[in-house]
Amino acid sequence: MVVGGGIGGLTTALSLHAAGLECVVVEAASTLRPLGVGINLQPHAVRELTELGLGGVLAGLAVETSFMTFADRHGNIILALPRGRGAGYRWPQYSIHRGELQMALLAAVEERAGPVRTGVRFEGFAQDGDSVLVTLRQGGRVLRERVDVLVGADGVQSSVRARLWPTGDPLLWSGIRMWRGLALADQVLDGATVLLGGSNLAGKFVTYHISANNPRLLNWVAEVKETEPGPVREADWSRAGRLSDVLPHFESWKYPHVDIPAVLAGTRRILEYPMADRDPLPRWGEGRVTLLGDAAHPMYPIGSNGGSQAVLDARVLARCLATHTDPAAALSAYEAERRPPTSALVLAHRALPIEETIRLVTERAPEGFTDIGEVLTAAELAAMADAQRRISDADVRALNERESWSV
Repeated sequence: MVVGGGIGGLTTALSLHAAGLECVVVEAASTLRPLGVGINLQPHAVRELTELGLGGVLAGLAVETSFMTFADRHGNIILALPRGRGAGYRWPQYSIHRGELQMALLAAVEERAGPVRTGVRFEGFAQDGDSVLVTLRQGGRVLRERVDVLVGADGVQSSVRARLWPTGDPLLWSGIRMWRGLALADQVLDGATVLLGGSNLAGKFVTYHISANNPRLLNWVAEVKETEPGPVREADWSRAGRLSDVLPHFESWKYPHVDIPAVLAGTRRILEYPMADRDPLPRWGEGRVTLLGDAAHPMYPIGSNGGSQAVLDARVLARCLATHTDPAAALSAYEAERRPPTSALVLAHRALPIEETIRLVTERAPEGFTDIGEVLTAAELAAMADAQRRISDADVRALNERESWSV
């Protein structure tokens, strides 16, 4: 049983089905709809989804990302990093609407493995060594179902994780407030670039196009540092944001690539939420219960890697379950493979590795520049590129040459 019908949970269902294993997905929402804004899929995730037969679907929905480009608040280009096939990978990086990706995964799951059970809320579990007794609630009914393995893929505020770690696992706010939205806009740069301007301290604005079928559809993210990091009791990822809160931070920007005030004013629904994560766990589960995706390793969304890591989790989990006779041993192998690298990513994201370089640019050229070589040394630019690659990239040769994870 997989708890959660998001990207991680649905990819898990597809991966298990491809490996010859049966599963059921339960989702608390009564209806799965194409909600959310844009995300990026890194080449390591695109490889896995392609091997699950979704390569053509992704190409028909998404924008193949060309560059990740960093600029100052005046729009002067600091660094442009090639992405996907432009960086030597055999697979592209894609910018895509999260809801469209989820609906594509859902359609594949329902075609291959059967319907997702919606309106079903996870409440608890108990193990006896040979199975897991799961307690669910559907409307006013309490359901108890026995399964071989329970996987919590239910997001940052995971109910499965809360049962495994009922205390000492707070949600941690970076102190950075984020606003996100979608708007129609003219092409930004080549129409396939993820453009990041400014820094958290004085305001950061990120834009990228996300639709192959609607090239003007632009995803934007605004980030502002408000306070020092610390724990928060809860966070609402669907909270409505206000134009009057975000616009003052960016209305004075001299930005040639996109009319930021017009994009903000043209956004029908603004979302507001804290940039938050949790500390890496010393273990993801016990016995026949484990975690996956944001439930296991929520991380700051600055490396375009959260959803991609969930896809990798799903594929490794399915491979381990299909190649071990003992489910508990399979989950231990899965965790041993996936927990160390994802824990390292969580901590690397917290360092906000690009911010120091952007701060240097702002200090040395507060009114902008014409030649970045007069502002940063070659070594500083190289360090900036390496810092970004550490939180977003896989080793090109290793990914291109390793054997398939398909079973």
